[in-house]
Amino acid sequence: MSKVTIGVVGSGSMGAGIAHLAALSGFNVIVRDVQDVFLQAAKARMEQFMQKSISRGKLTEEQAAETLERITFTTNLEDLKPATVVIEAIIEDLEAKKAVFAELDQIMPEDVILATNTSSMSITVIAEATKRPDKVAGMHFFNPAQIMKLVEVVRGFKTSDETVATLMDLSRQLGKEPIEVKKDVPGFIVNRIMIPQFIEAIRLLEEGVATAEDIDKAVKLGLNYPMGPFELQDFAGVDIGLHVMDYFYDELKDSRYAAPQYIRQLVRAGRNGRKAGAGFYDYNK
Repeated sequence: MSKVTIGVVGSGSMGAGIAHLAALSGFNVIVRDVQDVFLQAAKARMEQFMQKSISRGKLTEEQAAETLERITFTTNLEDLKPATVVIEAIIEDLEAKKAVFAELDQIMPEDVILATNTSSMSITVIAEATKRPDKVAGMHFFNPAQIMKLVEVVRGFKTSDETVATLMDLSRQLGKEPIEVKKDVPGFIVNRIMIPQFIEAIRLLEEGVATAEDIDKAVKLGLNYPMGPFELQDFAGVDIGLHVMDYFYDELKDSRYAAPQYIRQLVRAGRNGRKAGAGFYDYNK
């Protein structure tokens, strides 16, 4: 496919990362969020990311300026109309996502693909909020989107082959290695494997088998993972991890996916990970 304009709904860590990646890859990008303050924070994160790239000799000042020029920031969903593909990256709340997709379906031309960056939720359910379920699919990036190479392209029940092929090709144009998830199951591939590992790590911690530090060390040195389960949950967001566990359990009714009490206590205490200054670890010390 030729270069297109990419719309992104949501400018949090994932939305901003996807938008920035697209601009770095030469695409024109339109990013929408509900408040200017969120958009300004997203722009600041992009600038910070590029300053690090400049200091490492991976990007020039001119390239950084050109990248930002390709991005339009807006609070108006209708400003996404020029986009050929829209990627939704708002909070992991099914009803909120359905509401956004219903609104996009009314605004965007009929041939526009509507993709969701959800990490675990049903593509089929989200697609049913539209009159174009054949043009709705999952396009799950990993955090940070500018760096992580994988994209899961996920079929809903009615997603067309053409939609899947378009998103696979777009992923490659963004410098990613896409995989096709052929069935719409909770967590797709990566999170379906990873969430039970998180749960087991938390249970080991609850049982006093080892400290969080030693469990992380065991996983990094014994399994050759770049991050331990507690480091990764703190990085991604403890609250998000709990939300995904609860979603898995609600969908699959399998005790293997029941969230341990400790992670629920952390979230109730506001210890949502690095973004909150504390999660499984305390970052304020």
